Amino acid sequence: MANFEEVGKAFVNHYFNMFDSNQRANLRGLYQPQSMLTFEDGKFQGADAIVNKLTSLSFQQVRHEVTTLEAQPTTGGGVLILVCGQLVVDGESNALKFSQVFNLLPANGNFFVANELFRFV
Repeated sequence: MANFEEVGKAFVNHYFNMFDSNQRANLRGLYQPQSMLTFEDGKFQGADAIVNKLTSLSFQQVRHEVTTLEAQPTTGGGVLILVCGQLVVDGESNALKFSQVFNLLPANGNFFVANELFRFV
């Protein structure tokens, strides 16, 4: 398995574990001032704006069920990740289908989320 695939899987596992355990505020360290999130039709730039959006979502309990996870290397040592799956929200029996894209860029020996796109499908 290529390094970019390992990075993609490890990142998604970490991100969804933090999100699903209601530690969304702790995701702040994954973003930088230039990071941008598009969540449905809203655009949020910078760690504070992004985390404010993620922590203000109406659901309390979430479980991500990943159906597919694809990763590709990008110019400059980054990793592009596409995730498709379902969200089980607040114990509802009907899961919500979603797709999410992360563009990770290297910085100081780690990666940060430069771009993130989220859409219910």
